[in-house]
Amino acid sequence: MDAHGRESDRHLGQAHTRVEGPDKVTGRALYSSDLTGPETGAAHAALVTSTIARGRITGFDLAAAARVPGVLGIFTHRDFAGAVAPVKHLMAGGYVNSSHRPLDSDAVAYAGQIVALVVAETLEAAEAAAGAVTVSYAEEPAAGGFDAPGAETVRLADLKPHHEDIARGDAEAGLREATVRVEARYATPVQHHNPIELFTTRAAWDGDRLTVYEPTRYVGAVQHGLAVQLGLNPANVRVVAGLIGGHFGSKFALSQHTALVALAARRLGRPVSLVPSRRHCFTIANYRPESRHTIRLGADRTGRFTALVHEAETVTSRFDPFVMEGAEVTASLYACPNIRTEERAVRVDRNTPGPMRAPPEVPFLFALESAVDEMAVALGMDPIDLRRLNDTAIDPVSGKPFSTRPLMACFDAGARAFGWSRRVPRPGAMRDGPWRVGLGCATSVRPVKIAAATMRVRLGPDGSAEVACAHHEIGNGITTLLAMGAADGLGVPVERVTVRLGDTDLPAAGISGGSSTTTSLMSALALGCRQIREVLAQAATGQGGRLAGRDPARLRLAGGRLIAPDGTGIALAEAIGSEGVETVAAFVPEGGDRDTALKGLHGGHIGLAFGGAGKAVAWAFGAQFAEVHVHAETGEIRVARLTGAFAAGRILNPLTAKSQLTGGMIWGLGSALLEETVLDGAAYRNPDLAEYLVPTAADVPEVEALLVPDPDDQVDALGLKGLGELGIIGVNAAIANAIHHATGRRIRSLPIRLEDVA
Repeated sequence: MDAHGRESDRHLGQAHTRVEGPDKVTGRALYSSDLTGPETGAAHAALVTSTIARGRITGFDLAAAARVPGVLGIFTHRDFAGAVAPVKHLMAGGYVNSSHRPLDSDAVAYAGQIVALVVAETLEAAEAAAGAVTVSYAEEPAAGGFDAPGAETVRLADLKPHHEDIARGDAEAGLREATVRVEARYATPVQHHNPIELFTTRAAWDGDRLTVYEPTRYVGAVQHGLAVQLGLNPANVRVVAGLIGGHFGSKFALSQHTALVALAARRLGRPVSLVPSRRHCFTIANYRPESRHTIRLGADRTGRFTALVHEAETVTSRFDPFVMEGAEVTASLYACPNIRTEERAVRVDRNTPGPMRAPPEVPFLFALESAVDEMAVALGMDPIDLRRLNDTAIDPVSGKPFSTRPLMACFDAGARAFGWSRRVPRPGAMRDGPWRVGLGCATSVRPVKIAAATMRVRLGPDGSAEVACAHHEIGNGITTLLAMGAADGLGVPVERVTVRLGDTDLPAAGISGGSSTTTSLMSALALGCRQIREVLAQAATGQGGRLAGRDPARLRLAGGRLIAPDGTGIALAEAIGSEGVETVAAFVPEGGDRDTALKGLHGGHIGLAFGGAGKAVAWAFGAQFAEVHVHAETGEIRVARLTGAFAAGRILNPLTAKSQLTGGMIWGLGSALLEETVLDGAAYRNPDLAEYLVPTAADVPEVEALLVPDPDDQVDALGLKGLGELGIIGVNAAIANAIHHATGRRIRSLPIRLEDVA
C-alpha cells in the first residue's frame, strides 16, 4: 500500500494458483459424488437399459434378480407409470435435458433407455440383480442417423420458433460472379462426453422435503424440475452440487434418472444412491450429435469473398426440439456481401443430444475454416493473408460494429510464436526425413454471453469475507476468481475469503455454460462489493463518523482499513461494527428487463444473453496453428505442435486462463483425430474408454496458449468475455488444413484416421 492508502498489489489480472488446489491434489476435496449429507443407511441403485432401439416391452422375468441377496426393490413402468409429470426441455422453457420419461410406459424410444431400476443394500448386489433382469420386447424398425429409412428431416426454423435462416444480398448471384468458387461437403461424427466423475445421484427424504446430491451444472433447473415432476413445492427441494469432476456440456439440466432415484427413495423410506456405469452414461446423458455441412464460397480474383452459402444438418431426437444452431456465427465471421444459410434437423430414434464444449462452433467452424483454406489454395494465397483481406470491423449480417475485433492481432501473435514464416506454400514440399510436414491454421471465435446472478457477500469485523452463490465449481477456477475478486473489492487477503458454491439454499445463479460463468458471477460479485463499500463509507462519513465530511464515493477499502484519498483511515472493525456487513447483490445484464431476468433466475430457467447489450457484437477471438507430421509410407499422423493465440477481453487470472485454453486445444486434437461414437443402426457400439478414444498424455504434443490484449469497454462493465470454450474451436480445422499441406489430400470428414492419408 502506498502513502495514500492505495493498494499496490491487486490480485485480479495476476497469476494465482487455485485456492482449492491443495485439497484436490491431497484428496481432501469433496466432489458431488462424495457428498452424502447427514442421512445414513443409503441403499444402492443400478440401471437396466433397453437392448432395442424402438418398440415395446412385452414382459419381465424378475425372479432371478429378486433372489439376489440384499435386493430391496425392482421398479419398472408398472410401478412408476404416471408418477413423473412431463417437463419441457430446458431450451424449450422447461428444466430437463430430455423430455422423454423412462418407466412411464412400455414404449421404448431409443437403445439404452432405462427400463428398470434395481435397488439393493450394496452396489454389488444391485448390479448383480440388474444383470439378472430379463426383458422381452416387440421390436420395431428404428432410424439411427442420416439417410436411414424413417429419419425425418425438418427445417430448423419450423422446429424452433426463434430460429431464422440468414439471407443477405443475393448469394446465388454472388457465386455466379465469383472468379473462384469452392463447394464442398464436410462431416463431423457423434461424440460423447466422458467426464471422470460419472452422472451420480443420491436422493434422501425428510418428510415432504427432498434433498438431492448430484453433479449438475444447473442446480436451479434440477430443483424446479423435480418440483414439477414430483408435485412438490420448490422450497421443499434442495439440490447440492460439490466440486464437479468435469461436465463441459454434460450434466446438463435435470436428467431423467434423478426423479426415478427420488421415487425409489420415497417408496423404500431410505436414501438411495445411483452410480451408473460409464456405458450407461452414453444414453442417460447427452452427447454431441453428428452434423453435415455444405459450404459454397465465392471470391473475386483478389481474394475478397463475394458469396457464402452454409447449409447444415444436425441430428436430434424424436421428442425434443434441441439442436445447436451455429450458422449465425459462420455467416458473421468474414466480410461478405451475399450470405445465405439454411439449417435442418434430422429426427431419429436416439436419445436427445446436448451441448458439448463450444457446442455449435466446433462442427460449424470446422466446415467453414476448412473451406477458407481450400479457397486460399485455389487462389494461391497464404491462408492468413486471405483471412486478413476479409477481416471486418462490422458484422456483415446485423450491420453492427464488433465491440473489438482483434482477430488479426491473434493471427500475428500466433504466427510469430509458431514460426509460420518458414511455411513453404506448396503441399508436400516440407519434409523431416520420412515424415511429410504440414502447417495449418484456423480461426477461433465465440460470441460473448452473460446472465443474471445473485450473490451474498459478507465482510466481517475481523477482516474475513464470505462469498456465497448457488453456482458451481466445475474445475474452471471460478472459486479462485471469486476469492481474488472479493479480496480486491473488500481490501482483505485472499486467504481470508471463504467461497461457498453449489447449493440451492444459497442465492440463485444460472447455468454453468456458454462461457458465461466468469462474466456473470464476477459482475454480481463486483456489485456486492460495491454495495458493502457504499454502506461503510456512508456510515463513516455521516454525522458522528470518524471520517465525517469526507466524500463517501472517494473512500476505499484496502489492507483492512477504510481509507480517504489523503491517507486518513479507520480500522475495518471500527468501520463495520461488531456484526459485520452483508448484502445480497442481484446482477442483471445491461439492456435486460430486471424483473423478467430475476424471475427466470429464481425459477430455474436458462437466461443467457449476448454481451454488448445490443450496442455492438461482442465476440472473443483466437487463431489456432498446428504442425502435423504424416509418415510417407505408413500414413501415421503425429501432431507435433499446437499454438493458439487468444483475445478474450480482460483476463482475470492468466494461470487458470491458459490452463483452460490448453485443455481445450488438447480436446480439439481429440476432435480432429480420435473421438467418434460408432453407430450400429441406432445403437452406440463403443460406449467405454477402452474403445472410445480420447487424447492421453502420450498423444499430446507441445501446446502453447498465448494471451493477446483485448481491452473492451463495450462488452460489459468489467470488460470480461469468457474463454472456457474458445480453446477447442478451430483446432480440428487447423489440423485438417495442416494434413492437406503435408500430403495434398483434403480430408473433409472427422475424425481423420491413418487410412484416410495412407
